[in-house]
Formats: sequence, structure tokens, C-alpha cells
Amino acid sequence: QVQLVESGGGLVQAGGSLRLSCAASGSIIGINTMAWYRQALGKQRDLVARITTSGITNYADFVKGRFTISRENAKKTVYLQMNSLKPEDTAVYYCNVVTYCCDYWGQGTQVTVSS
Repeated sequence: QVQLVESGGGLVQAGGSLRLSCAASGSIIGINTMAWYRQALGKQRDLVARITTSGITNYADFVKGRFTISRENAKKTVYLQMNSLKPEDTAVYYCNVVTYCCDYWGQGTQVTVSS
């Protein structure tokens, strides 16, 4: 069974930083894209950042210049470095992994930014 285990969320003051991690375990093969999404209370889930196997990245406009996505293929792990956090970044952050056949989601980790 495939599991995505996220960590690194928490409470931080505006202007601070957090680093999220997501490790895939179980019989997962053929990982292609890894990504982070977020969902604020009462809002839709939005893409935050995505990274391909070859390291090509793309970011939502609202995080460009502040967040950095990276991955370690050997560890099947994706990271999200979040700097200059704002109260509007408060949300549940979800890890997403796409393979040749399937689409997996983590359970989500809460990020709360206080003003």
C-alpha cells in the first residue's frame, strides 16, 4: 500500500519560514510529477508548486519568489521551502505524487501564519 507521509507544518509568525517534507513509501514505482497543493478553509484546493522527474518546476503566482520546491528521487521525497510567509498562506498543505498509473495524495499538514 502506498503512503505519503507529510511533516513540517505548524504555527509561524508572518515573515517566518517553514519547510514541508513528503516521503512516499510502499510499492510505489514510476514516480513522475511531485507537487504541493493547499486548501484554505472554505476554499478550493489550489496548486502551489510542481516538480518533474528532471527537476523542471512551476509555481503559482502567489508563491513565486518565496517558496521553493525540490525533490530527492532516491528517497522518493519532495520538499517545500516556504519563506516570507504571510497570513494568507494559512491552509492545509497536501502532497501529491503522480506515477505512470496513479495519483496519490497525502493526508495534509496544517500551516498557520499569524499576523
